Amino acid sequence: MTTAAHDRSRTRKLARFTGHYLEMVVAMLVGMFALAPLWPEAWVVRPDVAALVMAFDMTVAMVLWMAIRRHSWPRIWEMAAVMVLPFAALLVPYWFGLLSGSAVMVAGHVIMFPLMLAAMVWRRAEYWH
Repeated sequence: MTTAAHDRSRTRKLARFTGHYLEMVVAMLVGMFALAPLWPEAWVVRPDVAALVMAFDMTVAMVLWMAIRRHSWPRIWEMAAVMVLPFAALLVPYWFGLLSGSAVMVAGHVIMFPLMLAAMVWRRAEYWH
């Protein structure tokens, strides 16, 4: 393969990888907005429950999208764990009064997105095709 052809192939793979990441983010946003009306207001006024509900909503949509894209179930569950674990871990300091509810939401999202990217890079054969 010539250098130019190799560069084009690599560029296409990177574009597909980036596109897949963006597709997952869009699926998560769709899940957040589509599933939010299903939850009783009394649940989502509590910051800890609101964080778990939001993580659940985003994860359900992302799992569905990855299944549609025919990813393997181990990779789907791995990505779901990467999305939920930051929120779950942050709830411990929240319950001890060390973090506010808004800090849990912000930090959960700030941690979740790079972890998703790290999972994709770690399993790039699954996403880099």
